[in-house]
Amino acid sequence: MAVEVAKLGFHMNSFSHPPPPPPALTPFISPRKNHLSFFPKSFINKSSFGGRRRRNYLFSRRLSASLLEEQQQELSFTEPETKLIEALIGIQGRGRSASPQQLNDVEQAVKILEGQEGVFDPTNSSLIEGRWQLIFTTRPGTASPIQRTFVGVDTFSVFQEVYLRTDDPRVSNIVRFSDAIGELKVEAAASVKDGKRILFRFDKAAFSFSFLPFKVPYPVPFRLLGDEAKGWLDTTYLSQSGNIRISRGNKGTTFVLQKETEPRQRLLSAISTGVGITEAIDKLVTLNQSVAKEPELQVGKWQLIWSSQQETDSWFENAANGLMGTQIVKENGRLKFLVDILLGFRFSIDGNFVKSGDKTYDVTMDDAAILAGPFGVPMEMRSKFNLELLYTDAKIMITRGYNRILFVHLRVDNSETK
Repeated sequence: MAVEVAKLGFHMNSFSHPPPPPPALTPFISPRKNHLSFFPKSFINKSSFGGRRRRNYLFSRRLSASLLEEQQQELSFTEPETKLIEALIGIQGRGRSASPQQLNDVEQAVKILEGQEGVFDPTNSSLIEGRWQLIFTTRPGTASPIQRTFVGVDTFSVFQEVYLRTDDPRVSNIVRFSDAIGELKVEAAASVKDGKRILFRFDKAAFSFSFLPFKVPYPVPFRLLGDEAKGWLDTTYLSQSGNIRISRGNKGTTFVLQKETEPRQRLLSAISTGVGITEAIDKLVTLNQSVAKEPELQVGKWQLIWSSQQETDSWFENAANGLMGTQIVKENGRLKFLVDILLGFRFSIDGNFVKSGDKTYDVTMDDAAILAGPFGVPMEMRSKFNLELLYTDAKIMITRGYNRILFVHLRVDNSETK
């Protein structure tokens, strides 16, 4: 049965023998990071987690000279580019799990940028050269199984390398599984048709595993595919800074790529891969310290996506202390923690917060119940702790709460405040 192949912005029509799948992946919850990770089964040593001592991550807020320099040299974007990045923050799977509203916001931001004056004739500019990270892609019905498998997994990093000013012009698509595993690189010979369009023909691919001293060929019969191995990629917007690129493939897919990501994007990427999370938090908070206005808890519904310590108490105590589920910040100092249990049952606890300092709040949670639809069974529970608001904006909130644990929340809906 013919299987269609597509690599990021490059699509091939079909070939007779499907390529082998990547190494078998096993999901597990990391006890230190509280998020879903994926590794080959052979890489998981269950005994290595059993005796690992639990600990809190210490969070440093000291400014260093290097961070001050980075703050001064931090990436700058035009207003339309900023709107695109804001629309992309929080979208998982590079668009695979986007809601209709999120997709609409990205589509509108892309259209605005495509109507702006970016770099003229981008394929003739040196700014298009280099390694680009794939941030977002649409999902038309023509997307191949391989594209859906690799591109939609946040734990993988996906890149595109463009080198047109060499004796051997090439464009390569790279799926980086992890530092411990390695990567898959698919290469295409490239040529420039005009100021926007790159023509390509796939000609080789290989796995580079970190634990092997040689490359493993990716068995695709490129030479036998003829014209079916060909395609094109249009660059519809290239920023004047050379940091943002919007491209459209020959099968109608839209791609948003960046050379450098901003601090919030780097934090979300670190949480997805499980590498460098506290460092990314430290950098984001430190770079934000120059803002004169003190942060305030923002009304809205916030989903917990990471905490610096695994749940150590009973399930209900963890839920009452905000170590799982969603946090709903309401007006007039009201707060709710909400956790899905199963089969429509939910745990809920309400309370209040009172500002006690520039960035700190005293939190008391004391109205708990098990909910099933419109009905609820009250529970006797009470939790008190100090909450320090380290960073917040319209999309991300970073706090230090119960037992001085760090929390990262992502806004999922700012309308549910009842």
